[in-house]
Amino acid sequence: MRTPRTRTTAFTRVAALAVLLLALPAGVRAADVKIGYIDSAKIFQDFRLAQDAQASFDRQVQGWRSEAAEKQKAVDQLRAELRDQGPILSAIRRQEREEALQRAISDYEKFVQDVWGPQGKAAQENERATQDIVSQIRSSVERIAGDQGLDLVLDAASGFIIYADKSLDLTAAVLQDLTTRNAGTAPH
Repeated sequence: MRTPRTRTTAFTRVAALAVLLLALPAGVRAADVKIGYIDSAKIFQDFRLAQDAQASFDRQVQGWRSEAAEKQKAVDQLRAELRDQGPILSAIRRQEREEALQRAISDYEKFVQDVWGPQGKAAQENERATQDIVSQIRSSVERIAGDQGLDLVLDAASGFIIYADKSLDLTAAVLQDLTTRNAGTAPH
């Protein structure tokens, strides 16, 4: 079942492909266009450097999750103490505990935003970790496309390709090129 967002995304992809094809010169449009495709998800899955980058990122994320869990635990503990002891505390002590709880909540929320927000540490670390790999993949695709005289290379992982002949799949060639250029990092 498609959600409105899925339909919008699919429509956007089809529209982008249509614009791309219309942008080609008239003489190049039909049978003259040489096309290939890759599956970037498979490349990321099988390329050793991508696996290593993913494992490193996963360890970093686990550290952030642990830290967030500790902060959440502190909030829960303060909240429980205030609930259980609130009725017997003096007004001043109750206010101190409420302020401590608000600081803990604020600290937790700030941490979550700093790490998982749109410009947070997770997004920045993910970008840093994959930037070199994406660049290597792009260079490999460009090299292979140039060698094979291709005009256009699509990515099956993007959802643009509904059907393509397997002979147009450059994924294995890209993995081999990446492996050759990164000696000692064979795909699994």
